[in-house]
Amino acid sequence: MTDDREAILSRVRGALAPLRERAPLPQYDADMAVLRKMIAGRDLAELLAERMKRVSAHAYTSAAAVAEFLKAGGWTRGYCDPALWPQLAPHFGAGFTVETDFDRKRVDDYAFGITRAAGAVAESGTIVLNDAATSRRLAALAPWVHIAVVERATIFSDLTQAVAALGPDRNVVWVTGPSKTADVEGILIEGVHGPGVQIALIV
Repeated sequence: MTDDREAILSRVRGALAPLRERAPLPQYDADMAVLRKMIAGRDLAELLAERMKRVSAHAYTSAAAVAEFLKAGGWTRGYCDPALWPQLAPHFGAGFTVETDFDRKRVDDYAFGITRAAGAVAESGTIVLNDAATSRRLAALAPWVHIAVVERATIFSDLTQAVAALGPDRNVVWVTGPSKTADVEGILIEGVHGPGVQIALIV
């Protein structure tokens, strides 16, 4: 196995050797400066909501509005992070069944999952999940509807700011809209390997 690896690497080195000049690196800093100028002065929560809409996701600033959205869709059984439920419970009526302990054996019973987000990227409409903030990773990825509770203070203007602020957590999920895939014919299907509905509740 080692001989095969060395054979492949030597061929790569041989192919690269004649190249006198390497391709230049992207002008990343300059591009980011232009981007930051474009969104300077914008309210980041407002920008996040705008960009999430562009990627077929939803953003709300009211828990009551989220509850109404779930009720309208018929999604009345789900999971909520136990740390969040005391604040959210008053906005959910008797028609909801909400559990604060996620049972992995009954994954299909949960129509929605409410978890905390580590942050969000306003420029791309991205929600960031990590192990430190997300109580149950499966509750964020398995139900058809995922509601990520995002604190305004953790909304970053762009990706570089988010990466710098989020620390060394090794298990980070960047969620931009609902799960999507397309087959060879280019038919876009949502919700194949993750939530089909992605919501941010900005608090």
